[in-house]
Amino acid sequence: GDGIARVYGSNEIQAGEMVEFASGVKGIALNPENENVGIVVFGSDTAIKEGDLVKRTGSIVDVPVGKAMLGRVVDALGVPIDGKGALSDHERRRVEVKAPGIIERKSVHEPMQTGLKAVDSPVPIGRGQREPIIGDRQTGKTAIAIDTISNQKRMNSKGTSESEKLYRVYVAIGQKRSTVAQLVQILSGADASEYPIIVAATASDPAPPQFLAPYPGCAAGEYFRDNGMHASIIYDDPSKQAVAYRQMSLLLRRPPGREASPGDVLYLHSRLSERAAKRSDQTGAGSLTALPVIETQAGDVSAYIPTNVISITDGQIRSETELFYRGIRPAINVGLSVSRVGSAAQLKAMRQVRGSSKPELAQYREVAASAQFGSDLDAATQAPFNRGARLT
Repeated sequence: GDGIARVYGSNEIQAGEMVEFASGVKGIALNPENENVGIVVFGSDTAIKEGDLVKRTGSIVDVPVGKAMLGRVVDALGVPIDGKGALSDHERRRVEVKAPGIIERKSVHEPMQTGLKAVDSPVPIGRGQREPIIGDRQTGKTAIAIDTISNQKRMNSKGTSESEKLYRVYVAIGQKRSTVAQLVQILSGADASEYPIIVAATASDPAPPQFLAPYPGCAAGEYFRDNGMHASIIYDDPSKQAVAYRQMSLLLRRPPGREASPGDVLYLHSRLSERAAKRSDQTGAGSLTALPVIETQAGDVSAYIPTNVISITDGQIRSETELFYRGIRPAINVGLSVSRVGSAAQLKAMRQVRGSSKPELAQYREVAASAQFGSDLDAATQAPFNRGARLT
């Protein structure tokens, strides 16, 4: 009942190979050992009994990718769960592939507009960048991600060329089914080619699909990246993937590390994050932009998963409870949000408008802290205070 099966007699099985149980349930070989193989089960394990026959498929886990996926909701194995029938014309691609090498990449220089002034001006995101959205629960992190998707849909509908369009993938990990259904409703429209691809492993699913879900989502985005197109992917949220991976690793008897997580939990996220890249002109000039949504507990960004993700990405967007309750939405703390790509990924007009707004906001926060103790500020101090209040 824990989603783990130990299989004997399959000595030549590959790590990551798909297997099929007698009941038709599929699984992945994760722990090949000397005498047995630890297999994680996808689907209900209640039909699996001791002594059942397990068949090797001979193939590493692969999923459908391509434009046929647009506007569809699929599970962690790429099977449609939206009731619209089977996928039409599509390719298949392995979920685990190596990230592009150094020679195949190019520095990020094209803007990816989110439609939010609080992001596009002070912390611009470029195509091919990795920018996590970090904050406590209920501070509007997913709303920032959905606004980004909606804005890209609007930009695409302006009749832009294929090389300028931005395709979207949304991966829901460990979320309520009602939340995913609500999301599908918000993001759906008249033209299916304008929908994002949604990969869902909900809270009621066992740990293996929640662990796997980001990889098929990434493979779907890589199809566009490798064919000279642009895509963005939102992972919501990788900390739930880490919890699922911890559960599986402990059940597979792998040695625990910090916070009982396995030692390779950083590699779990880094190999995913590195697949988001801007390709060089020689390899098609496509890009995949990643926006992982990370939930913190009481604003603690020094916890294990947030520090891991910050260390392997290009900056972060910080959302804060205090700003949210003050009615400043999106509740983005511009002072703590950074983009390592910076103005290289901004339009010239946006760079000029941005001008001195960031230093002015920093000055405002400094003055606002001292203004709490006394209201009689001189004119020189009052000017940046008023300007900052208007900007905020």
